[in-house]
Amino acid sequence: MKHLFLTTLVMTMALSACSDSDTKNAASEAAEKVEAVVAEMTKVGLNQENPFFAASSLYMAIPAFDKIKHEHYKPAFEVGMQEQLAEIDAIADNPDPATIANTLIPLEKSGLLLDRVSRVFFALSSADTNDDIENLRAEMAPRLSAHSDSILLNGRLFARIKTLYDSIEELEVDAETKRLVSETYKSFVRSGAELSLEEKEKLKKLNSELATLQTEFSQNVKEEVKKNAIVVDSKEQLDGLSDGQIASAQEAAKARDLDDKYVLPLLNTSGQPSLSSLTNRDLRQRIHTTSMARGSSGGEFDNREILSKVAKIRAQRAQLMGFDNHAAYSLSNQTAQTTEAVNKRLATLAPPAVANAKREAADLQKMIDDEGGDFELASWDWDFYTEKVRSQRYDFDESQLKPYLEMENVLVNGVFFAAEKVFGITFKPRPDLPVYNPDVKVWEVFNEDGTSLALFIQDFYARESKRGGAWMNAYVSQSKLMGTQPVVANHLNVPKPPAGEPTLLTWDEVTTMFHEFGHALHGMFSDVNYPSFSGTSVPRDFVEYPSQVNEMWADWPEVLANYAVHHKTGEAMPRELLDKVLASSKFNQGFATTEYLAASLLDQAWHQLTPEQVPGANEVLDFEAKALQKAGVALPAVPPRYRSTYFSHIIGGYSAGYYSYIWSEVLDADTVEWFKENGGMTRKNGDHFRNTLLSRGGAEEAMSIFKTFRGAEPNIQPLLIRRGLTTE
Repeated sequence: MKHLFLTTLVMTMALSACSDSDTKNAASEAAEKVEAVVAEMTKVGLNQENPFFAASSLYMAIPAFDKIKHEHYKPAFEVGMQEQLAEIDAIADNPDPATIANTLIPLEKSGLLLDRVSRVFFALSSADTNDDIENLRAEMAPRLSAHSDSILLNGRLFARIKTLYDSIEELEVDAETKRLVSETYKSFVRSGAELSLEEKEKLKKLNSELATLQTEFSQNVKEEVKKNAIVVDSKEQLDGLSDGQIASAQEAAKARDLDDKYVLPLLNTSGQPSLSSLTNRDLRQRIHTTSMARGSSGGEFDNREILSKVAKIRAQRAQLMGFDNHAAYSLSNQTAQTTEAVNKRLATLAPPAVANAKREAADLQKMIDDEGGDFELASWDWDFYTEKVRSQRYDFDESQLKPYLEMENVLVNGVFFAAEKVFGITFKPRPDLPVYNPDVKVWEVFNEDGTSLALFIQDFYARESKRGGAWMNAYVSQSKLMGTQPVVANHLNVPKPPAGEPTLLTWDEVTTMFHEFGHALHGMFSDVNYPSFSGTSVPRDFVEYPSQVNEMWADWPEVLANYAVHHKTGEAMPRELLDKVLASSKFNQGFATTEYLAASLLDQAWHQLTPEQVPGANEVLDFEAKALQKAGVALPAVPPRYRSTYFSHIIGGYSAGYYSYIWSEVLDADTVEWFKENGGMTRKNGDHFRNTLLSRGGAEEAMSIFKTFRGAEPNIQPLLIRRGLTTE
């Protein structure tokens, strides 16, 4: 009886679509597949005690984090893959002509068990991992790649999808369903469905190798960050840090059994937060040099050979698919479309950004000279002297802001306040729902009419079990077909202060909180039929756009005045300090734009190579240096935001796509202008943005959605003005 749900599902799929003459055979084959899955369940011990066995019975199907144990993952993966393959075979072997109802709808509904375990496992492998999870991730990566290939390269299934695609104009269905037909067909073609059998086997091998290498690269980055945290012997060396920062460094040292020392953890970027405050230049140099050497200094975490192999395999795969290089293959499915378009955008922005950075460097060198410093500005000096120049020019520094930026207050009275003002949504804590770490919180989100919209999971503190950076993920995606509402999470890496101390943010951390919540809104406002189009399921160079728009509220006067209050006195941030924040918004944009463009250009340089052009492991750093020089962004004092050997974005989901942030920022800056032109923070504006764009997910073509919202083509001028890249 306990496996009746699976038997019924597969048998129904087989029988409902079979002609009378084929019913007996189809039923027999379906029964055999069901029995195989049931046998696998018994073999691996998947039963009702496993939280992934069935959909979560908790509110909005939030995962039962408090019941999930490591031993639950592998059985769920094993059975989930086999169960989905049985479902796929039932679709592919259906003797009746292909229809939406007997092909695409069951395809959308397939793999529910695998989806449940995958969403939780890969979310926690980033947010709260351990050795067991990392070992299983390495084991499952090639197997999951092979599983995906077995579906996307299934010739019988593709034949049915192609039949629907070829008759798409005759289909009497709504626009979203027609798009599902079109996008499913394109996805299969891009995955190799039209290749020969020999080519498919080659593709499978390349995909499997990539999955293993990509996992190994990301694990190396995470482990090296942990291992190479900076150990400092004395408090005197930490001069310039606040008392809270020093206390956090002391706590981090104690956690490593270094009771008489201090530890400064590294972030995943080239630059490190402490460089803006530390007066000890030798320590700044040690921190920065350690950061920049990651993945390239030999030893167990060296990523040079892995990077070379990944680039070569991607180039080989792209050529197998009929493209010149991986970038061409990747971009053909984005709004940018071509490498020429991306190269032109980056080449247009680089010269003014570098010119601004050089002017900023001259200002910093002048301050060094004026102070009697007998040295040339280096990359580990930039942040420190930038804060000095900022203080001199605008009469304030970051340390003046932090007392007014307490984390929970920023979230509730800043991020949530802005969302309520613009979209009418409200938030209620849900401490009754389970979490995977004591620092994690859950909020229920309500529409203006009081109906429940979503669950929002807040995970803001850094920890050794968490990867660096900030991101959003969905544990449950919205879908009318599946009857599901969104459960989304935001993750930051804010250093946790000692017990009893307030969590005071930097301005960058505030902006990041607003940014990531923009992704959350994109997921929560989703209002589509099909899971394939839900939330942030949009082109990669469009996905950052809504999140960047949400950053606008961070320094919007009405919002800033509501959350920027002193954590002790409750006193509002002085107006003159607020004005200085706004006045300095373009400050240091030459550096910020150049370091970002340098990383984006590196990404394109790696992925616009043919297999024969990919450098070997020993040539990786030389290739990087020449690529930056060729692009005109090789400034010694302004290193790329990420060097190639720890550039996790481009080894993961942003390969040939790191340009997306600046590409999306064109839309973002233009959208900010639209809000200003139409009265700013109003419910009417919020409803228009939600209804025409945020709710649509991938159900329409991305740029079409933007033009429906904006009423015009995107204008690049607001971006140039924002980043100080005009001649004005």
